[in-house]
Amino acid sequence: MREVIDGVFELSLGFVNMHLVVTDDGVVLIDTGLPRNAKRIDRALHELRKQIGDVTAVLLTHQHIDHIGNVADVRRRSGARVFAHAADAPAITGAIRPAEPKGLARFAVRLIGTAEPTKLDQVITGEESEPLPGFTAIHTPGHTRGHVSYLLDRAGGILFAGDTASGTKDGKVALGPKQVSADPAEQGRSLAKLGSYNFEHAVFGHGKAVAGQAVERFREYSAPA
Repeated sequence: MREVIDGVFELSLGFVNMHLVVTDDGVVLIDTGLPRNAKRIDRALHELRKQIGDVTAVLLTHQHIDHIGNVADVRRRSGARVFAHAADAPAITGAIRPAEPKGLARFAVRLIGTAEPTKLDQVITGEESEPLPGFTAIHTPGHTRGHVSYLLDRAGGILFAGDTASGTKDGKVALGPKQVSADPAEQGRSLAKLGSYNFEHAVFGHGKAVAGQAVERFREYSAPA
């Protein structure tokens, strides 16, 4: 785990990142990583001199298993409120069953496990809203219909881009994992939309964080060739 900016920490769980934000009211989690990682989340909280009961909210970016893998466990043990977009809600709550994986993905699910369904405490709707003080939820569809990115008003602004974008090794921004995107073209438009906001830092579900003038990397990606 590493501190990205003051009070914002990135925890790598295999090939995916989740984030912990220390606030005056407790700890906010952005996503919960792959299934079967509850102990690693507890250890990360311990490093911050916190415990699971200090988690007050979970902001989910989208429904994919590597982002919601531990949310049911976290909600049950902490009493935290869980937020997600209405379009992804049925897959998170278990109201609909996820599509049966095919090919290599079927074997990956056997290794990774499945995400336990959970109730949502607040459903996000609209293009922009404030689920928690200091956080702006921005609807960024494409990777999934209900994908949400979150902008925190701290240190010049830090964007939690989820899988709409990913950070490259050379400090640039690319489209998030396209092979599992519902609509890569719409995802590209959402990435461009994020460039219309102002933020100094950006973190991702996959890839390296960008520190300092991060919004410029989004604008460069979207600029005409």
